[in-house]
Amino acid sequence: MPKEEKHIIYVEDEPEMIDLVRLILESKGYIVTGASGGRNGINLIKSQKPDLVLLDLMMPDLDGWDVYQQLKSDSSTDDIPVIVVTAKAQAIDKVLGLHIAKVNDYISKPFSPQELIQSVERVLSQGEADSSSEVTNL
Repeated sequence: MPKEEKHIIYVEDEPEMIDLVRLILESKGYIVTGASGGRNGINLIKSQKPDLVLLDLMMPDLDGWDVYQQLKSDSSTDDIPVIVVTAKAQAIDKVLGLHIAKVNDYISKPFSPQELIQSVERVLSQGEADSSSEVTNL
C-alpha cells in the first residue's frame, strides 16, 4: 500500500537551496513547495496547510523566528511541525531552537541529503504517532 503523499513547504530566501531540498525530498515521494522569504512563507503556509514546514532563520524580509512565532500563535497553523534548516550552527542556537522555542528538529547547513530525509521522516512519523494516540511529546 503506497504511503500518503506528504506536502512540505520550505521557507527560504535562496532559490538554489529550495531547488536542492525539492530535488532531495521529491525523490522520496514528498511534495515540496518553495516559499521565497518569510512573508511569502506565512501566506503560503496559511493557505495550503502543509504537513511540515522547513524554515530558514536568516531571511531579509522577515526572519525565521518571526515566521515561527506567527505560525505558533495562530490556531490554524500551530499544530504544523517545523524543522529549522539554517546556517546558524552554534550550539546555543540549536539549544534555543529545540528546547526554548520547541521546534521539532534543527538541521545545520551544510547538511547531507540523508540527514535531511531522516529528519523529515522522523518528524512526520512523530506527528502520525501523536495524532493516532493523542499523546503529545514533551
